[in-house]
Amino acid sequence: MSTLAWFALGSSVVWGWLLLGQGFFWRTDQRLPPVAHNRLPPAAHDRRPSPAASGQPGRDHAGVERDPWPRVVVVVPARDEAGVLPLSLPSLLAQDYPGDAEVILVDDGSTDGTGRLAAQLAARCGGLPLTVVSPGEPEHGWTGKLWALRHGMTLARARGPEFLLLTDADIAHAPDSLRLLVSAAVGNDLDLVSQMARLRVASFWERLVVPAFVYFFAQLYPFRWINRARPLATAAAGGCVLLRTETAVAADVPDAIRQAVIDDVSLARAVRRAGGRIWLGLAERVDSVRPYPGLGELWRMVARSAYAQLRHSPPLLVGTVAGLALVYLVPPVALVAGVAGGDTVAAWAGGAAWAVMAGTYVPMLRYYRQPLWLAPLLPFTAFLYLLMTVDSAVRHHRGAGAAWKGRTYARPEAARER
Repeated sequence: MSTLAWFALGSSVVWGWLLLGQGFFWRTDQRLPPVAHNRLPPAAHDRRPSPAASGQPGRDHAGVERDPWPRVVVVVPARDEAGVLPLSLPSLLAQDYPGDAEVILVDDGSTDGTGRLAAQLAARCGGLPLTVVSPGEPEHGWTGKLWALRHGMTLARARGPEFLLLTDADIAHAPDSLRLLVSAAVGNDLDLVSQMARLRVASFWERLVVPAFVYFFAQLYPFRWINRARPLATAAAGGCVLLRTETAVAADVPDAIRQAVIDDVSLARAVRRAGGRIWLGLAERVDSVRPYPGLGELWRMVARSAYAQLRHSPPLLVGTVAGLALVYLVPPVALVAGVAGGDTVAAWAGGAAWAVMAGTYVPMLRYYRQPLWLAPLLPFTAFLYLLMTVDSAVRHHRGAGAAWKGRTYARPEAARER
């Protein structure tokens, strides 16, 4: 057999494993877990009087006493978010939550009037109480978002909440989002419930790149593995994280992860180390409103953290590039070259691998309501991600590090994950 045929066979074997042995990562049915009725706090429509208002436990139809809805404080780190805040903040203030809840927006050194706009939106929209605070510039050894979260979480804990909802400033929530998150956490005894917000998909480049971003994330961190009683992987999605307060204290977050660029995965690992139970899935009621209309914006979004995901390791970078080439680029090359050159084995093996690849991508495209003709283009998108990863490493070795909104973060030194 030709060398190309051997590579094609190797790729097809890998795709057989990915199809059946990687936690069925390609399926999109990991949504908020169901909750038995008798495990829930009193229903939102129960007005006899409201247990949340009275502070007394409620009872279900069988007369079983249940605790009132727990108190929640929402913490929103925001840096120069005036462009998206009118689309996201009102959705938080309008949460239909039966218990006590409030929102703390941490203005992280914005220069576009983010804090002032937030206060104006709260005055105009009403709803949950809003507090706007500013922590000043991050201390040495902190990334900006985690510094803002530290300030907001410290202020929030003074309110005595049972849960903290950590959500980004570009995330819009359906009115029942908080209630469903708390229900899932309480009803399943979870310490961290995270949903990967549905990212915006409007422009050509968003259609090409965004669903693949979530597909690759799920391939790296299969949701089923994370959600097992005995987990095989650990991760979270930073845009929407409901965290039990006592678990946050036990995990010493965010202090324990203060230099993390990929803060959501680091947060999940810290919670897991503290003995917390984690759940991660796709969102149905949580959406990102941040636009990435051009390839440049998407490129920067991926490149800022890709090399950090590889722990700034050149050997891991080489292995990742080789792996991406074998898994995603070899199949179409083998099919085309095999057909053109009469190499039957290369053509069949490459075609089979490409077919499995495209087939596993279809559920994600359906989740994002995108045309299925994008599925065979996944090798091209993977090639773009390969280039973004290499560019991330080049930027790092040039001293640029992970740059985002005017800040650059070099490789962590003093506060590596513990």
